[in-house]
Amino acid sequence: MSQPSHPTRILLVEDDEEIAEPLVFGLRKEGCEVLHAADGTQGLALARGGQPDLVLLDVMLPGIDGFRLCRLLREESAVPVIMLTARGQELDRVMGLELGADDYVVKPFSFRELMARVRATLRRRELDRGTAPLVAERVVVGGIALDRAARLAWRDGHPVELTPREFDLLAALMERCGQAVPRAELFDRVWGDGWIGDPRTLDVHVRWLREKLEADPSAPRYLQTVRGYGYRFVDPGAPTDAP
Repeated sequence: MSQPSHPTRILLVEDDEEIAEPLVFGLRKEGCEVLHAADGTQGLALARGGQPDLVLLDVMLPGIDGFRLCRLLREESAVPVIMLTARGQELDRVMGLELGADDYVVKPFSFRELMARVRATLRRRELDRGTAPLVAERVVVGGIALDRAARLAWRDGHPVELTPREFDLLAALMERCGQAVPRAELFDRVWGDGWIGDPRTLDVHVRWLREKLEADPSAPRYLQTVRGYGYRFVDPGAPTDAP
């Protein structure tokens, strides 16, 4: 996701603790600030007072149900809303969208799918507002240079031959230089939201990039592993904040 001035604040309105607890944990691990309401009345109060960037809204809620809450939210704000429900019938999906929901996810769903939809919804909202960050066509980090328009890369001034996926992976990491990028986000960006396959594919592509970009692939200076999380592209010549 793009980096706002504050962590992305997500309001989860879900009464089932078996669903809510892992979602709250996962969202916080992704760097989001999470507000949780267990019923529609509390959800409305948190939406009004908490200024969330996005609302994940269950349909079957005690008190104010999800459809009514979505309508109330839409009357008061343009906050993005993604409906979460076990109901998969077309009529329910249409009702949610007509009430103003931005997207609709049918349970059971994977956390990776949900995060892809969250990122896509937030990107669309940024574009609608004209606040999406401009992305430079050419990125230079240390001795590595990348030109998105020409889809070319260089190492210390010498061209580097990259496959399409290697190029997309390098671009995704260099755009977030210095930041740890989650594995799920890299899969969504490079392989697509619906990709299903061996998760080691990402590690293999990272190894290939290191062989092409690093002086010593076994001791990478640019492409670092963030264990249990993902990868980080850094400028080895940049000063660090560590004491």
